[in-house]
Amino acid sequence: MTVVSISMPESLVNRLDEFAEEHGYTGRSEVVREGARNLLSEFEDRRLEGRNLLGVVTVVFNYETSNAEERMMQLRHAHEDLVTSNVHNHVGDHYCMELFIVEGSLEEISGFVGKVRATQDTLSVDYSVLPVDDFDGVLEEAMAAAEDGDGGHEHGHDHDD
Repeated sequence: MTVVSISMPESLVNRLDEFAEEHGYTGRSEVVREGARNLLSEFEDRRLEGRNLLGVVTVVFNYETSNAEERMMQLRHAHEDLVTSNVHNHVGDHYCMELFIVEGSLEEISGFVGKVRATQDTLSVDYSVLPVDDFDGVLEEAMAAAEDGDGGHEHGHDHDD
């Protein structure tokens, strides 16, 4: 196996070690390997390829100690064809949350998320994507229920299919 040296804050190394111990990993290398595999596979979901996707990207950063806010604005403008909406919110005394609503292909969204993650000093980057064409069935069900006098309310239907 190839040995790779990486740099990270000591607090993150400590969290990795604690996580490894709490979850039965042999050590931080095993945690990092699994994390790398998961990150690489996130956008390799074949069922999403070739489909129009709707996504939410959430970023948290400390606005007092970084220029992440400026970088988020640059990314927003550089990807105005992908980012359909953007919300900036203050969280606590020192933090900001940037929320991007994106619509595009898997490749486009993946590239955008990669650039957001590469932004120095982000504390958290989270995202989710859904195929837009999945909404058609949900909309048809709601319309049929409304026509049947159910008022469009669904009972017991889980939208996290």
